Amino acid sequence: MKKIGLPIAIVISVSFILQGCIKDTCENTRQYSYYTPLYKTKAAIRANIKSNPSRQISNTGKIFTIGNYIFLNEVDKGIHVIDNSNPSSPKNIAFIDIPGNMDIAVKGNILYADVFTDIVALDISNPLNVTVTKFIEGVFPFRYWGGGLAADTNMVIADWVKRDTTVYVNCNNNGAIYLGSGVYFDRSQALSNSSGSSPTKSPSPVGTGGSMARFALLNSRLYTVSNQDLNIFNIANAESPVYIKKVTVGNWNVETLFPFENKLFIGSSNGMFIYTVNNADNPELEGQFGHVKSCDPVIADDHFAYVTLSSGSSCGGFTNQMDVLNINDISNPILVKSYPLTNPHGLLKDKNVLFVCDGADGLKIFDASDAANIIQLKQITGLETYDVIANNNKAIVIAKDGLYQYNYADLNNIKLLSKLTIVKE
Repeated sequence: MKKIGLPIAIVISVSFILQGCIKDTCENTRQYSYYTPLYKTKAAIRANIKSNPSRQISNTGKIFTIGNYIFLNEVDKGIHVIDNSNPSSPKNIAFIDIPGNMDIAVKGNILYADVFTDIVALDISNPLNVTVTKFIEGVFPFRYWGGGLAADTNMVIADWVKRDTTVYVNCNNNGAIYLGSGVYFDRSQALSNSSGSSPTKSPSPVGTGGSMARFALLNSRLYTVSNQDLNIFNIANAESPVYIKKVTVGNWNVETLFPFENKLFIGSSNGMFIYTVNNADNPELEGQFGHVKSCDPVIADDHFAYVTLSSGSSCGGFTNQMDVLNINDISNPILVKSYPLTNPHGLLKDKNVLFVCDGADGLKIFDASDAANIIQLKQITGLETYDVIANNNKAIVIAKDGLYQYNYADLNNIKLLSKLTIVKE
């Protein structure tokens, strides 16, 4: 009898193996909505950065208020302009198209916003007719879209086109599924990786941003954080900002930036950093406090810093709590106490009243007159909260389903003033 040659034997063996695999294969069908990028040139993008008709609010991010206006970021698409002269009846009056926008700040009549890797200054003296005053290119080099889609020098992603499909997958495949470069099933993965202080601390021409912000205004400077960089812009001439330089923060995954007096409090996934800015163009690291891997918004007052740690996001970690730190000695922040929470995000402190957005647990209001014994006074439920800012006893809360405004002049009788509905895509 002839011997089977080695190549034929291998083929036969592989065939039996494949038959075994095929026999044991299990497939499921899954219904997906997926998104493909819509590209435009930079020139086309810039030409459309102007006041356009208002549009439905659907995927909110950072918030900034100044005067009678609320500027609300629509993640990676632009900014909603809301006339809040009557908080009981706010009006969504315009939309500024800014693809790639994640953060905003306002000084006087000038609004600063990121445009993918660039920054733009806009004259908003007439919110219904905003105009570009200056672009600065390449200041956010780490901005990218999920799946390796980086911002291009000529073409950028202006929007995403939604499509529906049915996919056959192995029963054991529980991970993300891609249909090739630039196609995503989960839109949140396609968004760029990248906004509460007492309002009485904000100088008159400077608006108020939330504790989730990455832009901060301090004197004649705009500071921004991105990945591990602290960027410095001279805005003495507000309509024509000048990029000064960047300072490397000693950690990756820098998330938030909060200004207080002559200090910058920077939150990262692994800790809080405190920089003094006695020399506006040369911030110096004065102190830091490390914590477990977690998202890390931070606010501060004269004596304490308040840090919320949360899980269930790109920051990683499993901790959900608020750490209160004694910062009387800036060089050596000391943990006073940790308070357990559900899934905290943005927060603010108005005198001795502390507001914390605790995710699906709603808005929690505390008496923080004693940092070692913070007492919950109220809890507003029925909304999934993200960030909060306040002014004149009125709190503006970003939640999953709407932009809420409350009057808290009487903490025993907090009143809902209005809600602008957010319709998720």
